[in-house]
Amino acid sequence: MNTKINKLRIVLTFLVVASLLGCSNVKKDSIPWVDLFDGKTLNGWSKIGGNANYKVENGAIVGVTVKNTPNTFLRSDNMYGDFILELDYKVDSTMNSGIQIRSNSFENYMNGRVHGYQVEIDPSDRAWSGGIYDEARRGWLNPLEGNEEAKKAFKQNDWNHYRIEAISDTIKTWVNGVPASYLIDDKTAEGFIGLQVHSIKDHQKEGTNIIWKNIRILTDSLEKYTTKSPLNPIVTKNNLTIDEAKKGWELLWDGKTTKGWKGAKLDAFPEKGWVIEDGVLSVLSSGGAESRAGGDIVTKSLFGDFELKVDFKLTPGANSGIKYYVDTEINKGPGSSIGLEYQILDDALHPDAKKGNHEGSRTVSSLYDLIQADVNKPINPIGEWNTAYIKSINNHIEHWLNGVKVLEYERKSPEYRKLVSESKYVKWHDFGELEKGQILLQDHGDLVSFRNVKIRSITKTAKE
Repeated sequence: MNTKINKLRIVLTFLVVASLLGCSNVKKDSIPWVDLFDGKTLNGWSKIGGNANYKVENGAIVGVTVKNTPNTFLRSDNMYGDFILELDYKVDSTMNSGIQIRSNSFENYMNGRVHGYQVEIDPSDRAWSGGIYDEARRGWLNPLEGNEEAKKAFKQNDWNHYRIEAISDTIKTWVNGVPASYLIDDKTAEGFIGLQVHSIKDHQKEGTNIIWKNIRILTDSLEKYTTKSPLNPIVTKNNLTIDEAKKGWELLWDGKTTKGWKGAKLDAFPEKGWVIEDGVLSVLSSGGAESRAGGDIVTKSLFGDFELKVDFKLTPGANSGIKYYVDTEINKGPGSSIGLEYQILDDALHPDAKKGNHEGSRTVSSLYDLIQADVNKPINPIGEWNTAYIKSINNHIEHWLNGVKVLEYERKSPEYRKLVSESKYVKWHDFGELEKGQILLQDHGDLVSFRNVKIRSITKTAKE
């Protein structure tokens, strides 16, 4: 009897263990992964950017280098915002490559050049595989300096596994299970995924392969499957990128205090009308009246030749501006201080878009009341961030919006002075012709927000 009971117990134990193992497998297999590559064809993918070749061999995508072509990408036809991506790849030790995520290609941006986040594939001695590079935009955002464990995780001439989590403003990467990058940045929320075949130089061998397989993505219930990273995050908001620091950029606003700024018609920063919250500087609404909330604010420093970058966010029907070569000693009465203005406006709802002595010259990114910006400018929807860029070197000035040049002109030229003579600025002698001036953020009575205010002063040596 005891023998039979023991046998029964063994059988029952076996069944319980098998059942538990089966449940474990079911749970594992229930993760809703979606394959982006069927192992047989390139269905769902398109080539873009260059002329390198892509083919399918032995259940993998093979990218093949060719000479005399720019970077080439095999991009997903679908666009992705928040996701977890996993894939395997093998790369020749002589080749740099990368995985594009949240990337885009627009006709008016560098003639369609692919741009966006790239998870680096770097078999060189630098060993920054898993780092995050901003292709055709800001350069390195999260290199692997100081992360020796991640640098050692990459395997030369062998298969490597990437895990990439892009959720909200956070991007995390792992190389063969080792945490590599942890970036907080909200420049782009959605785009395609791309497999890069880098351009090659004359001394490099044509026909070199980069191979990818087991490409799968997760877009549902991401909070259940996200992985904690032990790394300290790199935060880009109100900080300089590596490339900016190397090129001499400085923060014009530190993201926390009023240091370096004051009211345009005050000795100190306005006590009301402006707020700083979560790294964002906002001018409050006062019903659309000019300089009535807290008044314009200006830099305490003066700038001659410069490059200026400012992120701005509009609310419906809002009006504001970024002024440069400002002299606060001019127009001490009511209204805004005087200077050249990069217009910030909701073109669809604000009536100013249809006003001005020069048609369209009061629309967003225009030189206010003087020169209209390109009508095909890439403006993001109201409530989303846009980036203004102003460049002034040797009186040649350019306005850019979200990486696209929208106008240019020659300050102090006969053509410029003619435009001034036909505008509201005609009453101001030598308007906009200061050698140096302040930078101004305008209070036009509407809620408008600013962040990532950065400037690069151009010296005579740099210009030469």
